[in-house]
Amino acid sequence: MAESNTDTKSSNQMWGGRFASGPDAIMEEINASIGFDKKLFAQDIRGSVAHATMLAHQGIISSDDKDKIVHGLNTILSEIESGNFEFSRRLEDIHMNIEARLATLIGPAAGRLHTARSRNDQVALDFRLWVKEELQKTERMLTGLIAAFLDRAEEHAESVMPGFTHLQTAQPVTFGHHCMAYVEMFGRDRSRVRHAIEHLDESPIGAAALAGTGYPIDRHMTAKALGFREPTRNSIDTVSDRDFAIEFLSIAAIAGMHLSRLAEEIVIWSTPQFGFVRLSDAFSTGSSIMPQKKNPDAAELVRAKTGRINGSLVALLTIMKGLPLAYSKDMQEDKEQVFDAAESLELAIAAMTGMVRDMTVNTARMKAAAGSGFSTATDLADWLVREAGLPFRDAHHVTGRAVALAESKGCDLAELSLPDLQAIHSAITDKVYDVLTVEASVASRKSFGGTAPSEVRKQIAFWRARN
Repeated sequence: MAESNTDTKSSNQMWGGRFASGPDAIMEEINASIGFDKKLFAQDIRGSVAHATMLAHQGIISSDDKDKIVHGLNTILSEIESGNFEFSRRLEDIHMNIEARLATLIGPAAGRLHTARSRNDQVALDFRLWVKEELQKTERMLTGLIAAFLDRAEEHAESVMPGFTHLQTAQPVTFGHHCMAYVEMFGRDRSRVRHAIEHLDESPIGAAALAGTGYPIDRHMTAKALGFREPTRNSIDTVSDRDFAIEFLSIAAIAGMHLSRLAEEIVIWSTPQFGFVRLSDAFSTGSSIMPQKKNPDAAELVRAKTGRINGSLVALLTIMKGLPLAYSKDMQEDKEQVFDAAESLELAIAAMTGMVRDMTVNTARMKAAAGSGFSTATDLADWLVREAGLPFRDAHHVTGRAVALAESKGCDLAELSLPDLQAIHSAITDKVYDVLTVEASVASRKSFGGTAPSEVRKQIAFWRARN
């Protein structure tokens, strides 16, 4: 007897204090998903209403039972939305919690709701509906971010700033042109969102556990009722894949990467060393010890949230990579990754939209920086090709000598005297000074998609028409 008591005590210590009742508590802890999948309550109820309506239409359940089920589900929806619904871990998931409450409300009729379906196709439906709605929300938010950039681009179509490669001054561009680069990026993100909605726009309900059902259901009816284009076409694939969730995470990761690059530029631009922009107080914080500090915390947090989103993508890819068809319990781990990434992406887009709209742009500081680092050197080389007939490689060499001379004199290219330039190459005339200013440089870049203000305005008009 003493030996038995010792064994029990050792077993409880092995499981740890949180699991005082032993292995059963461990199983409940690892198996329950209600802590996170309760987020799907609206989608679950919506799917059940459509399913019950279809069952009655097909004569599989009575109209009276359908009416009771729909009324009960609507009651539960009101209870959850008002905070008066008690979720139970013992009932594992959102489906069983709602079904148990429905049985309490309407009695035996509740048992007919699960006819011709399984929790496998039920959760696939709930999750698809949630991801579809989240993608639609992301589309709207990206549209708002694009609009914010279009406004700033229009405001600064002629504001000159340095363009960079390797974070070194390369050629002058306009701030409007720089803003339009992000319009293109986020426009592609939005296109990916729209394609993802198209890809997942198929209704899983009716696939049942994995093989379909012998009941005479109408899957096209439920698909239409739930706003899907059509039903899925293979019951095994329907319940066993989560590529729609992975695609959402992929889109979120790419958009997050674009947001992070923008955040990094804002962090750099807002330093005293650059001074290109100043963030509003709404998106900055101070230091607890250094009163002069104004920290770009919102941008830094946007940059950090990209790591969380990337982690969610890798996690779900890893969860799914070794699963045989059809459903496996591993797939329960899909939702938390998507929910977390969606929240991170929403916050990042909202914060960035606010920062872009509110930030103050220091055009004078940008213009001064645009002329540094011999940024018009390429314009000198191009002039030598056009006006003096030099091959570009020879023009490149001549320009390099001019840059070296200006560097030795501690001046800019436009400040070199004509005799200095003619000593490097005799074909240079005083007309060269027309191209050595940053304003002339940007104005000359009139190729399609270039930085010339006239081209920037054309691209703004194009995007305003499609945004």
